[in-house]
Amino acid sequence: MAGHGPLRTLDERLGRAVSGSEFPSSVAEFLADLGNTAVAVPALLVVMVWAGWRGWRHSRQEGRADGKGPARWWLPPLAAGLALAAVPALVVPLKLWLARPGPPQMAGGAHAGFYPSGHGATAAVAYGVAALLVLGSREGGRPIFAGGRRAAGVLVGAVALLNAGVGLGLVRRGYHWPLDVLGSWCLAGVLLAAWCAVCGVPVDGVRAGGVSVGDSGSGPATARRAAVDSGGAVAKGDMTG
Repeated sequence: MAGHGPLRTLDERLGRAVSGSEFPSSVAEFLADLGNTAVAVPALLVVMVWAGWRGWRHSRQEGRADGKGPARWWLPPLAAGLALAAVPALVVPLKLWLARPGPPQMAGGAHAGFYPSGHGATAAVAYGVAALLVLGSREGGRPIFAGGRRAAGVLVGAVALLNAGVGLGLVRRGYHWPLDVLGSWCLAGVLLAAWCAVCGVPVDGVRAGGVSVGDSGSGPATARRAAVDSGGAVAKGDMTG
């Protein structure tokens, strides 16, 4: 992106084709605005508060059940906020370093760097981690989407479609080149993977649609405890049978 080459030439050719397409500009503007911090940040804050409240309530119930203290219910929402806050901290230096010129419509703007797209990264991280928080929320000691892989798949697909729409809107309105958006998605993928690592969410658990976050009665520790409890019940049944 920093130098001229065949990839950059193809990218700019594709960007001009999309920008000059018949896709409605009003719809494209609406989609592009979904990556604005004025939209994405409040949306994530609502999910953070909701997930934090549910995690706190579940941790109290679990604490009374096993006699232990409250779990780290606050970790997933806090990590989600930090992941979104990391977007400008990473995007701005990359833009200044690469200094890729933007599309013709953005000539003479306030800044010269356009790779990666800040709007694209903001949307991908905000809506992506919001979906992970929803997937990890629990009801009655079970993940909301446990056993509901179809519903979880619909949620993940909706988030992917939303982000594709944001990218299309940014390119159609001439705010970014296609690879600016693709680069922002790659950056968002790193941040979402970091969130999963911090909160103890395995990648296969996300694909299965029954993710569980933090220490709120899920994950390897809880699985081991459940296995021990189950084994103890079986042994007790053998002794009394």
